[in-house]
Amino acid sequence: MSRKIMDPSALLCPVPPVLVSCGSVDEPNVMTAAWTGVINTHPPKCYVSIRPGRYSAELIKRSGELVINLTTESLAFAADFCGVRSGRQTDKVKACGLHLVPSAQVSAPTVDDSPLSLECRVTDVLPLGTHEMYLLDVVGVSVREELFDADGKIDLDRCGLIAYAHGGYYALGKKLGTFGWTVRKKKPAAPPSGAPSVNQVPKRPQKSTETPKKGARATKAAPPSSPSSRKAPARPAKNVSGERRTRERKDGKKK
Repeated sequence: MSRKIMDPSALLCPVPPVLVSCGSVDEPNVMTAAWTGVINTHPPKCYVSIRPGRYSAELIKRSGELVINLTTESLAFAADFCGVRSGRQTDKVKACGLHLVPSAQVSAPTVDDSPLSLECRVTDVLPLGTHEMYLLDVVGVSVREELFDADGKIDLDRCGLIAYAHGGYYALGKKLGTFGWTVRKKKPAAPPSGAPSVNQVPKRPQKSTETPKKGARATKAAPPSSPSSRKAPARPAKNVSGERRTRERKDGKKK
């Protein structure tokens, strides 16, 4: 398989096109950022990279806080619009019909239309070239209640998240697996319908493992009797001497 070598570029995709809300509830702004992601688990840390000349960069540096809001198919228009218009000239919240609510831990508002929002505080800003990377501590998370299943777990499959790849917005496709599915032990297959269960299979009688006591005689079980082996009852013996005397008496009378 042949491959073409290209000039270096940050062609990493897909990435999440998030809505970054900043400022305050009274003077808010929303921008789109695709250069964002997780940098640590415990404590939870994220980053977002923004061009230093953006209006949002000014607001974030002033307050040191922002909210990362995930986007869905219904927010695709807002994700694109808020990435190509500046809040200096346009009220993007009004233009996109977004609904903002106060956040729990930071002064920046939360986009209530988003299924999941990360409330963040800036810990450091790294100038890298065209962009500045904002290192963030995640200090709060808010999730729409309808995304929790019966067991209290977040089910993001219900909200229709989108991705950004090489200039295009895409809806996520079908789920191919879950974390660790390649090494997870499989459950034993259920027996076929109609097959007896383990408790229904008859057990073979086990031989007695008892040893006979010392001095005890081993008794053999008598074989079962068959009709041919059964003996008829014995007839009573004849009284030979009595019969002979009676015969003699009869003969004497005749003589």
